[in-house]
Amino acid sequence: MLSSPVGRFRLLALAEAVSWAGLLLGMFFKYVVVENEIGVKIFGPVHGAVFVAYLLVALMMAQRWDRKTLFWALVAAVPPFGTVVFERWAARTGRLDETRDGVQTARD
Repeated sequence: MLSSPVGRFRLLALAEAVSWAGLLLGMFFKYVVVENEIGVKIFGPVHGAVFVAYLLVALMMAQRWDRKTLFWALVAAVPPFGTVVFERWAARTGRLDETRDGVQTARD
């Protein structure tokens, strides 16, 4: 899975969403339940690192995508779970397909 840019993108799209969930859960416990910051202290940096990694791998995918697709991939990182929605859309529309030589087929 990690041997191709597409595999890295798919993994980081999921990891970004999971880290968002952890951060949101940490914020819930910090501000609503027990006023304990440990969840935010743990998931804040984790989410930050995964967010940056997702952006970098999305930029690596720029050689396979048109500018519009890249734009939406980058925008998808902002709202919670947007990366999963984008990844599923990209897979459904063929933007994550690979041929034998590892180059995506062009589709719009």
